[in-house]
Amino acid sequence: MHNSILQRRTVRILLLVTAAVMLAFSGGCGKKVIAPTTQPAPAPKGKQKPYTYSINGKTYTTMTSAHGYTEDGLASWYGKDFHGRKTANGEIYDMYGMTAAHKLLPFGTRLKVTNLENGKVINVVVNDRGPFVKDRIIDLTYTGAQRLDMVGPGIARVRIESLGDVPTYTNGEMTGRFYVQIGAFSKRDNAEALRSRMAANGKPARVVFAEDIGFWRVQVGSYSKLSAAEAARDSMRGEFPNSFILAD
Repeated sequence: MHNSILQRRTVRILLLVTAAVMLAFSGGCGKKVIAPTTQPAPAPKGKQKPYTYSINGKTYTTMTSAHGYTEDGLASWYGKDFHGRKTANGEIYDMYGMTAAHKLLPFGTRLKVTNLENGKVINVVVNDRGPFVKDRIIDLTYTGAQRLDMVGPGIARVRIESLGDVPTYTNGEMTGRFYVQIGAFSKRDNAEALRSRMAANGKPARVVFAEDIGFWRVQVGSYSKLSAAEAARDSMRGEFPNSFILAD
């Protein structure tokens, strides 16, 4: 009799333990796990319409194409605090992937990113918006930053260049607000002197201070069409061989 009671109690305890383990296991399986990947996100299909959004009191209008796009500036990266969250285009952010955030370029734009400080190069695809810190032009994943050797410093001077066309580029033209950057100076007087010379030659320009790197940039424009900016850049290539187009 005594042994029978002990056996029944033992069976009940085993059943309770088994149920608890199964409950804990089922709860753990319900959590979403993001598997690391090095594959870029697929480019979206169909035409992307420009849209306007505001962050920190500043308004941005996205571009309809990245054709011929190039830009110099500071890159940063974002990691585990955003890992597993949705990006601006609805995909899941993977800090181990090869994607990037840009304020204006269409989703699916494929970019070549060159670290101007060490010459290292990566290719990424845009699937998010940002960075919204002054003078930073692109946010990379942890893996992207690691391959450019910029994880420790957190930022690096880079050049971004679009790789080919995107589905939104039509009829060989796009509109927006474009500038041709022709120089960058550590002293404002030098930048202002170049701006004045360009204006006297019929090419209005502006001087913009890049606070994070401490340089004064001279940018000719603006131009409402990419083709006009390209023509202006080509006409100045003899004097300014490193000039490039950027969008505002």
